[in-house]
Amino acid sequence: MRNGLERTLPGRLVGVSVDAQGKRAYRLALQTREQHIRREKATSNICTAQALLAVMSGMYAAYHGLSGLQEIALSASNLARQFANSVKSGGGQIRSESFFDTVCFSFGPSEKIVSACLAAGYNIRKIDADWCAVSFDETTTMEDLFAICSAIGIKSEPAVEIIETLRSETALTHPVFNSYHSETEMMRYLRKLSDLDLALDRTMIPLGSCTMKLNAATEMAAVTWPEFANAHPFAPANQSLGWRKLIKNLEDYLVEVTGYDAVSLQPNAGSQGRGEGHRNICLIPSSAHGTNAASAVMAGMKVVVVGCDDLGNVDLTDLKTKIAEHAENLSAIMVTYPSTHGVFEEGIGEICASVHDAGGQVYVDGANLNALVGIAQPGKFGSDVSHLNLHKTFCIPHGGGGPGVGPVGVRAHLAKFLPTNPLGTETGAISGSEFGSAGILPIPYAYIRMMSGEGLKLATQTAILSANYISKKLQNHFPTLYTNENGFVAHECILDMREITKETGVTVDDVAKRLIDYGFHAPTMSFPVAGTLMIEPTESESLFEIERFINAMSQIAFEISEIRSGKVKIDDSALRSAPHTSHVLLASDLEADERLHRAFPSGVNPANKYWPPVSRIDGAYGDRNLVCACPPIEDFAL
Repeated sequence: MRNGLERTLPGRLVGVSVDAQGKRAYRLALQTREQHIRREKATSNICTAQALLAVMSGMYAAYHGLSGLQEIALSASNLARQFANSVKSGGGQIRSESFFDTVCFSFGPSEKIVSACLAAGYNIRKIDADWCAVSFDETTTMEDLFAICSAIGIKSEPAVEIIETLRSETALTHPVFNSYHSETEMMRYLRKLSDLDLALDRTMIPLGSCTMKLNAATEMAAVTWPEFANAHPFAPANQSLGWRKLIKNLEDYLVEVTGYDAVSLQPNAGSQGRGEGHRNICLIPSSAHGTNAASAVMAGMKVVVVGCDDLGNVDLTDLKTKIAEHAENLSAIMVTYPSTHGVFEEGIGEICASVHDAGGQVYVDGANLNALVGIAQPGKFGSDVSHLNLHKTFCIPHGGGGPGVGPVGVRAHLAKFLPTNPLGTETGAISGSEFGSAGILPIPYAYIRMMSGEGLKLATQTAILSANYISKKLQNHFPTLYTNENGFVAHECILDMREITKETGVTVDDVAKRLIDYGFHAPTMSFPVAGTLMIEPTESESLFEIERFINAMSQIAFEISEIRSGKVKIDDSALRSAPHTSHVLLASDLEADERLHRAFPSGVNPANKYWPPVSRIDGAYGDRNLVCACPPIEDFAL
C-alpha cells in the first residue's frame, strides 16, 4: 500500500526494529498499540485476528516452497482440465473455458448428477437445475476423477492441455520458504521458533485485559479428529448432524451463561456489526476495552468518550451530559464489564437504564467475561448485546491473535438481526460460512462440558481471588490504582508506577523488561492509564506460580529502592539495561556478582532460565520500518 495509509490498514503489522546492540528485532507495530492509545481514531480491532490460521498457512508454504506449491497447483488444475475435457467429450457443456480448479458443467438434470455422485461417495455442488460444479485440490487423485466421471456416466478423457506454469514472476524468495522441505528440518525450525517464545508452556503471562489462560490438551485434541477437521463448511446438513448438535448445544450453553435469548457463532469479532440510519453515536467510557472504539469506528459510528471518576467507575454525571447532548443520534454505549480499570462498575444498572431511556442500546464487551461466568449475566442486568470472546474466557488459544471467535449474544428484540446463512436467500451474513470459524468450536464445547456450571463458577471466583491476592501482596511496593470502596479489584489489577517514575526515573518499560530476566512475560504497559502495569493472573495459575511472580516484583521493588537511595545510578542499573541476553552478559565487563545478578536474579533457577533473543528494543524504529519482505542483501553474502 502507499506510504501514509498504514494506519488505515486493519490487522497486525510487524515492524522491523533494532535492539540496544543494533541487532535486528521484530515487534508488533502501530495498530497493535493504537487501538488502545488512539481509541476513537483507531481503525483496527486486532483482538480477534486470525493470526494462528495465518501462521499455519505460512508454515504450509514454507514446507512446500514455490516448486512444491506449483506442483500442487498444477496437479489440481490439470485434473480439472481433464474432467472438463471428459464432460465435453461425453456431450455435456462447461460454462467457461477459463478456470483453475473448479469446473462448472451441465450434463443433464443437476439433481440426478448430485445424487449419482453422492452414491459414489462424493459431494459436488448444485448450482441450479441444470448446472453443477466440481472442485479439485491436492487431495484429489486420478482414481477420484475416474469415479466421478463414472458416476456421472461419462468416460474419462486425457486433458487437452497440460499447464506447465501458472505464473512467470518470482515468488516466495525469502529463505524461510526455501530451507525446510523435509519433516526433520521443519520440526527443527519450529522448535527454534518455540525456543524464542515466552509462552504459557513456560510461564504465567500476566497481560491484563487479555485473559491468557490454559488451553488444556484434552480441549484441543478434538480439532484434529478427521470427523471435525475434514468436514466441509457447506457439507449437506444430513452429513453434519454431529457438528450441528455440538454447535446447537454450545449456543444453548452460552445463552445460559450470559442470560441472553439468542447467540450466533458466526462472528469472529464484535466489530462485525453496523449502525442504523442517523443513530450513529456510540458512547464509550474511557475504562472500556481498547478494541471497543476500533469496533465502533469499523461499524461506521462516531465515538464519544465518557469519563470516569476517581475510583475508575463511569462518571454518571458525564454520562448523562453526553446522553443529553447526543440523544437524537445516540445508537449505543459500549461498556466493558468489569471495566478495564479492573473494577465492577457500581452503577451498571443505572448506565443501562439511562441509555435505554434515550433510545439507545447497551453493548457489554465480553472481553472480561472471565470475571462474570457463573456470577452475573449481562443479559439480565440490562445489556442488549455482547460478544463473548471464546478465545479468552472459553479457552480457544489467544496468544498471537487467534484464532479469534467472538459470538454475539442478544436479547430477544435483536435476535432477528443476527447473521444469516451465506448460502441462503436472506441477507446479513458476515462470514463465508454459516458458523464462522467452526473448526475450533470443539475447544470451548469441551471446556464447558468438562468444567460444568460449578467448575465455571469456581474458575471465575479463583481468577478474582488471584488478582486480589497479587494486589494485596504488592500494595506496599506498587499501589493498586483502582479498587472498589472495600479495597478490592475484579479479575485484574492496575499497579500504579507514576510516583515511582517521578522519584526514581524507573519506568513501566524498565519493570516489564526486567521481568523477562525473571522468566515472566511482561504485563500490559500503560493501558488503560499511562505509567501503569495491568496484571491478570486468571484461574490457570497455581499459588506457586503466583508467589513466584510476587517474589519477582518484590525483588524489582528492592532494585528500585537502591536507585531511590542513590546506591545505584539508574543508567547503570539492571532495570535500565534489561532484558539481558546471554551474548551481552558474556561480552560485558561487569563484576562477576553483578553479572550473575542480572542473569539469574533471586528466585530464578539457572536450569530453567529463559534467555531472551534480543535486548531492549527501539519501539519507534519499528514503527518507522513496517515492512520486511526479505532479509537485506548482506545476509546472503558468503
